[in-house]
Amino acid sequence: MANPIQQLLFLLHITRSHGIVRRYFVVNGFDGALTMLGLNMGFYVGGGVEASVALSACLGAAIALGMSGLTSAYISESAERQLWLRELEEAMVRDLTSSAHGRAARIVPLLVALVNGAAPFLISLAITVPFWLALADIRPWPDPVVAAIGLAFIAMFGLGVFLGRVSDSSWLWSGIKAVLIAVVTVAIIWLVGD
Repeated sequence: MANPIQQLLFLLHITRSHGIVRRYFVVNGFDGALTMLGLNMGFYVGGGVEASVALSACLGAAIALGMSGLTSAYISESAERQLWLRELEEAMVRDLTSSAHGRAARIVPLLVALVNGAAPFLISLAITVPFWLALADIRPWPDPVVAAIGLAFIAMFGLGVFLGRVSDSSWLWSGIKAVLIAVVTVAIIWLVGD
């Protein structure tokens, strides 16, 4: 009997869903990092804000991003997997509910939804660390908003590096391209808010 991780990998294999999970992680990870960058740039351009207010706003956005990712991916992937199972059952002229394909149609949408919801939530949460530290009177940096903006840039670079590794291309160039997206975002917010 294979362990749960091996079973999960097998279900991803028979549904060819590895790429889908990876795409959801990166796409919604970008959403989380860019949303936090936008929020914190808004605070910065607007003249600053209390750490408690910034943390509440960032947490609200992080939870909304996580819930959006979780529910939208589950609804869409579940529908796609049920269609895939019905077509397979029609082709094989048998009920596959209790087969590996049936399990895959039920479990893979849950996995995809978890990844899609967790990526923006966890990345957003990591970017709020300067506010948590400021509220605990730990200030390794003078302005938690600026520190959060810096962490958003690091998150963008990390996602770019991940994409570079996945595509077997230059991880450095891929990371730089992701940072350039963040730079353009900051420039637009700066122009609009000025």
